[in-house]
Parts: sequence; C-alpha cells; structure tokens
Amino acid sequence: MKHLATIALLALALPAAATAAEEDWIQLFNGKNLDGWTPKITNCKLGENFKDTFRVENGVLRVSYDKYTEFGGHFGHLFYKTPFQSYRFRAEYRFVGEQCPGGVGWAIRNSGVMIHCQDPATIRENQDFPVSIEVQLLGGLGKGERTTGNLCTPGTNVMMDAKLRQEHCINSKSKTFDGDQWVTIGIEVRGTHVKHLVNGDTVLEYDEPQLDERDQDAKALIELAQGQKILKGGWISLQSESHPVEFRKVEIQPIK
Repeated sequence: MKHLATIALLALALPAAATAAEEDWIQLFNGKNLDGWTPKITNCKLGENFKDTFRVENGVLRVSYDKYTEFGGHFGHLFYKTPFQSYRFRAEYRFVGEQCPGGVGWAIRNSGVMIHCQDPATIRENQDFPVSIEVQLLGGLGKGERTTGNLCTPGTNVMMDAKLRQEHCINSKSKTFDGDQWVTIGIEVRGTHVKHLVNGDTVLEYDEPQLDERDQDAKALIELAQGQKILKGGWISLQSESHPVEFRKVEIQPIK
C-alpha cells in the first residue's frame, strides 16, 4: 500500500502541463542536458552516472561506453522524475557503433523503454533491472528477422488473449530494422491495457500488467501493497545494456 500511495501522491504532484488537453505532448527530454532524469546503474548508488554512461551530445541523449574498458554487468536505467498512469509515449531511437567489451551476446543492439517501473528509490544497489514492463528495442543484425517493440517482463507478468503469460519475452509483429536508422517507438497505456507501436503501427497488445510473486523484488512490492499485484502506472526509464544507443524527441501525452 505504501508503494501505491507514493505513486498516487506523486501523480497528483505532476507539473501543470501534465493536466493539459489531451492533444498536448510534453517533451521529457529538453535536448540540452539530463534535467529531470536520474540514472540507476547496477552496483552504483541512485544518481551516480557511472563513467558518463548517459549524456547529451548534439541534441541527442546518448548511451555511451567509450569510457569503459569492460561492461562489467553495469546494466543501467535512466528514470524520468515523475510516474505516469494513462498516457501515450513516443521516442525515436537508433543503435550505433559496437557493443561494449564484456557485454553478453543477447544484448547486442538491445535496449528498452521500461514502463510501470518501481520507484527508483526502492531499487537495490546490485539489482540489474527494475521491476517493470520492458518495451524491448532491438536492432537488426544484418541477416534474418529481429523484431523490435517486443515485451519483456522483469518481475512482472501480463494477460494476453485472456491468458496469464509468464514468459520473460514475447516478440512483436514488427519489421526488422538494420543499420543505424532512426525508429519511432510508441507506447499507449489506457488503464490496464497496453499497446506497443513501431513507426505508428500497432505491433503488440496486452492487459493487466502485474507483479510476479515468483520474483523476490516483486514479492516485496506485493507485500508493501498488501497483496495488490495489478500495475496501473509507474516510472518510465530508458535502458543501457552494453550497446551504444541514441534517443531523441522523448515525449508523453497524458490521457485523462
């Protein structure tokens, strides 16, 4: 209950722009700096931007590893300052360069937008991923198919076609995007219904995102919420998983 109450109180404290007419989009990234965003990187304290992983250059929010000698399991998430509930989210991203030495094979050209995240202040220092719903971003490998806008579920489950889905990742029906082209990821949250969009096309839908009691971090959140599992909102973060990626035009449109 404490966790849910925190979300509710912070939601009430959103900037005035967040209550504007539905047609208004709010820019979450100002193109100049990381104001409004806080990093949480594995084995680092909240707010510590290990080796300048997240930075702004030439108007682009970059996830960079040029100051790393080895990845070392430093999975990172850059959190926006306030939680959201019903909304449309949109961002442009692209993968660039080579993977950081020491990154695992599945993380090549791999990142994500995490929604319904737990309060970043509750994340353990050595926790790799926040309890959340991951809208997975994947770049093509130059051969074969590799969809983007997929679903991954660290500490969570969803309902799809009236069935509880407990797989960690479920692929979308998107096209494959090779090279360093910009791709637009869209997310629509209406109550407990979630939709993923890629370049404006719906590629995946599901309902009732919920905490998974099999996960120890999620189990602790369930206890705080006095048994409540269903997630109706939370924090949003951008992910760093060892491959350089760039984001631009990160924006949200609250839905009343």
